[in-house]
Parts: sequence; C-alpha cells; structure tokens
Amino acid sequence: MDLTRQPPRRPSNLGIAGIVGVARMTDKARAHNAETIADYIYGESSGLDQRVLTFLGISADAFAEVVDEHDDSALGHWILETSGKTAAEIAEFNDAALTQLPDTEAHKQRLKDRLARFAPGRTDITTVLQSMELDDWGSFWQVDLTAGPPRSARAKDIAGICGVARMADKGRAERAGKIGEYLYGDDSGQDVRILTFLGISAADFQEAAVNNPNDLEIGAWVLENCGKSQDEIETFNQTLVNYGPNETTRERFQARCQEVDPTRTDITTWVQLQDVDDQRSFGIVDLQRRAPRSPYNTDVYGMVQLARLIDKGRAFNSNTLGAYFYGEDSGIDRATLAFLGLSAAEFAEALKTLPTDAEVETWLKANHAQSEADIETYNERMTQMGPTDERYKALMANMIKKIAPERTDINTWFALMALDDEKTFAL
Repeated sequence: MDLTRQPPRRPSNLGIAGIVGVARMTDKARAHNAETIADYIYGESSGLDQRVLTFLGISADAFAEVVDEHDDSALGHWILETSGKTAAEIAEFNDAALTQLPDTEAHKQRLKDRLARFAPGRTDITTVLQSMELDDWGSFWQVDLTAGPPRSARAKDIAGICGVARMADKGRAERAGKIGEYLYGDDSGQDVRILTFLGISAADFQEAAVNNPNDLEIGAWVLENCGKSQDEIETFNQTLVNYGPNETTRERFQARCQEVDPTRTDITTWVQLQDVDDQRSFGIVDLQRRAPRSPYNTDVYGMVQLARLIDKGRAFNSNTLGAYFYGEDSGIDRATLAFLGLSAAEFAEALKTLPTDAEVETWLKANHAQSEADIETYNERMTQMGPTDERYKALMANMIKKIAPERTDINTWFALMALDDEKTFAL
C-alpha cells in the first residue's frame, strides 16, 4: 500500500474483522512496513490506531508483523481469534467510534478547516471519523494528468481488472478539469470496451472513482456492480492487453507508432503504444509499465547491468520504480556503483542532466573511467554472481518457487532478475 499515491481505507470501513479502524490501520501498517506511509501515522502515535489496538489487546509491532503474512480475510480471522472479542463488544466499540464528536478545541478547529477547504456549506459532516474521511478524500481525489500520465492499462490495481485503474485516473482528472490531452469514458475506445465489459456507465464509474480514491474501496464497488467471475476477468485482461490493430485500424496504428517513436518496431498492441506514448510525453521511465533493460544488456560503456541501472535511476527520479529497487536498496546496483566509484545519489542526480545513454557514457568516461580489462572482469563476475550461503540460496529458491517453480536452471542473480522481469510483465 503506497500512501504517497492514495489514502488508506476509510476508518468506517468494516472489511476486516467487522471492526472500525482495522482496515485503515492495516493499510497504514503495510505502508509503514514498505516505507511508503508518507504523512500518515501508524500505531501508538495515531489516536485511532491506539484506540483500536487497545481494544484488541494487540501491540503495534505485533500487528505490523502479521499484516504482511496474511491477506485481509486471514488477517480478520487472526484478529478475532487473538483478541477474543465478542460480536456485542465489537458492536459497542464500533458505535462509540462512529458517533464520537470532536472533543478538543484542536479537533474542532481541524474539522472546521477541512470543511472550509473541501466541503464548504456541508452540515452533515460532524464526527471525528467523518472529518478524517473528508481530509483523505479532499487530499487525493483530484488527479492531474497535465503533470503526469495515468496508470498503464496493464495495471490491475483496481479489482484485478486491466484498464480500470487507468480509467479511474482519467475519470478523476476530467472531474478536476486536469485531464490534459487524455480522453475519458465514451470518448475513449478503450474505456468503452472496459465499461461495456463491466456493465457500468461512464457517469456512474466516474462518480464512484471520485468518491473512492482508495483502490481497494473502488475495487470493491466495481466487483459488486459488475458481477464478473475471476475467469471472466482473466479472459478480459488477456484480451485487453493483447488487443492489436485490425484491418480497419492498422494504418492508423502504424501512423501513430511513427508519430510516437519511429525507432520502435516492436510495438504490436494498443497498450504497448499507450505505455510508450505516456512515457515519452512526460520524459519518464515508468517501471510500473515495463521492466528495466536486461541485466545482460551491454549497450552502455560495454558494461552489464549499467543500462538497467540507468532505467532504474530514471524511474527513481520520477517516482515510477514500481516494485523495483534502486541504489542502496539493491545489492546488484551497489556492486555496479561501487565499480564505477559512485553513490546512488550522485548517479541519480547526474541522470537529471544526461537525457541519453550516449551522454551518460561520455560522462562516465570523463569522470569515472574504467579500462576495457576491468570492465571485462566486472562483466564476468557480475553475470556469474549467485548466492554464496544457505540464507541466500533459500531466498533464491523461494523466489523461483513463487514465480516459476518449473525452472530448475536458475542459479545466478542475473538469470533470476531476467526471469522475474518476464513473469512480472507477462499477461
């Protein structure tokens, strides 16, 4: 859960264990663990979290450890079993939390400020939890597609359905008057296909997207209103992502490819074209849309891993790393940077003024030159690098088991990275 991009679930959300505040606290705990909690506060420092944890008799540390081990359903069962709370006790706790009014001057002023900023004239927002929900909504519902692209149609962040997260971004941006050159709803062929599959109108979807800036909550609304099975969703996902030009649209598709990037001859689907167009339009590398280049790639300075490091560094600069790690958070990156005599921060900063691979290579040769012999030795060492102790052997085995248990030929980190890239973006 990345709380730099969306709010946690509403405090009134009863989706986990039927208890007020638990779903919200779960999102914050997962973000806390992933270091993506942004300005939110988790655990004892949060008044609501403290109240919930005290009621449950669970510590913040224990809860944070468990949330990454269980999905929401299993977590709910664990909470009920661990806390031993009865239905009557939960109902009493929920009623008290849902009806609590601001009881300090600071809380009263906070509610007034939020009403003035996000909902002037509203008289129905009176409780502490309603005040929190208003702040979450007002802080996140507006999406600005003049500053950055919508999510890729490949993203299954909402309801596990491709294209829905992108459509939500566009719907919110249109309502906010910040949609830029993008099209929403009936004006977008892709949106029409998605909405037809869902059986939901563009107006209804937009209203739900605006009212629910949290992906899990809008996702629950979508699944409830579309009634599609998991098999139907998987089939639709495959169709949407792999949808290419037909005889009628081929000429327009080819012309658009030439307009977006004439050097790319590998683009065969509309989603691929969208992803390239989005990135080029905003000058970013988005690793939520595609994998970084292969670790085996030697296009830059004849070094393995360097092209990949450049992609990740550029994604780091634009906050589009997705599930990848850059710099100090990546052992392979650390090895490459150490060979070059650079810190992750120095390299990322240099990339801001070096927009092409050629410029990066020229800069490295002038400031961090390496001999051909040293590069050859580095390349051989890196490509053969694998786990050297039981801990890392177990880590590699677990990763392979998770993504491709049939593969018994993977024994280097490069091979594992290439496999992970392939599986992550296969659909």
